[in-house]
Amino acid sequence: MSRFFSPKYRELTPYTPGEQPKEMQYIKLNTNESPFPPSERAIEEAARAAKRLQLYPDPECRELNASLAKVLGVLPDEILLTNGSDEILNFAFMAYCDENTPAAFADITYGFYPVFARLNCVPYTTVPLKEDFSIAVEDYFGLGSTIFIANPNAPTGLALTRSDIERILQANPDHVVVVDEAYVDFGAESCVPLIHKYDNLLVTQTFSKSRSMAGARLGFGVGCRELIADLNTVKYSTNPYNINSMTMAAGLGMLADEEQTKSRIKTIVENRAFTKAALEEMGFTVTDSRTNFLFAKHPNVDGEALYLGLKERGILVRHFSTPSIKDYNRITVGTREQMQAFLDGVRKILEEQT
Repeated sequence: MSRFFSPKYRELTPYTPGEQPKEMQYIKLNTNESPFPPSERAIEEAARAAKRLQLYPDPECRELNASLAKVLGVLPDEILLTNGSDEILNFAFMAYCDENTPAAFADITYGFYPVFARLNCVPYTTVPLKEDFSIAVEDYFGLGSTIFIANPNAPTGLALTRSDIERILQANPDHVVVVDEAYVDFGAESCVPLIHKYDNLLVTQTFSKSRSMAGARLGFGVGCRELIADLNTVKYSTNPYNINSMTMAAGLGMLADEEQTKSRIKTIVENRAFTKAALEEMGFTVTDSRTNFLFAKHPNVDGEALYLGLKERGILVRHFSTPSIKDYNRITVGTREQMQAFLDGVRKILEEQT
């Protein structure tokens, strides 16, 4: 780093994204992307928008806001669209955390939470997961902090019920509870219906996973009007034009193809069940994932060794060095053909170990 870099950031450890190697073609099961491209309607709408790139995009995202509001069953002013859900999460750290209001989140969860806390000079505490990687709901009662819960959690894939989240909301009436629902469409209960009941609830979601738009960077937050007004203050103080025209148009196209999205989710859930059953048959322990990925370990093969063995065979999964989960790998659920190739690779590695 240069001698000009601010001291407040010198100790910052940035978030580490999943590998995006260019040296060869891999079966990518490491970054939880969709195996399916955006719908044709989304591609056509984005191409049309490209012809108007000399103009600034609508900072209010009015058309997309209205369309998304109908899908979610909320009002347009109860939504804020952002550059991926990472941006709305960062806005929440900026708006609802400071030296007097710390952040709190699980010790094993989305790796960006501690980064956002440090970036915004926010004190934070981590709440240990139970031995089975589940969240102990009572541990989040009366924390005196802004709470961030990934539900379903990553990388474990486990989900709390809506009633569990409601208990946490009730136990923290004077603090915001942020529920990060990046993977909710794959089998968990969304808390969006609770925003009219709890003024301290902010739900965040993304178009990256179930709607095949990871490369477009489109996320959103849903909450009561007052929370969204807070977050708009942050947005208009940082980047009013945070959603580009092509991304907005592609988002509208995807929302027009909700039936296709639901069909693809169904396929991914089926492929998840197929892969989980095959892994368990091979002796793996696999968590009860409600996401588009699996979290698995084998009693006889080191997690890093399995990751490296698969990489040698042209298959990427995600391995974490954190001691409590180093025996596990996170495996994105792809097409049936991709999952069969993954399973074949795993079987060969297991054979080599015996």
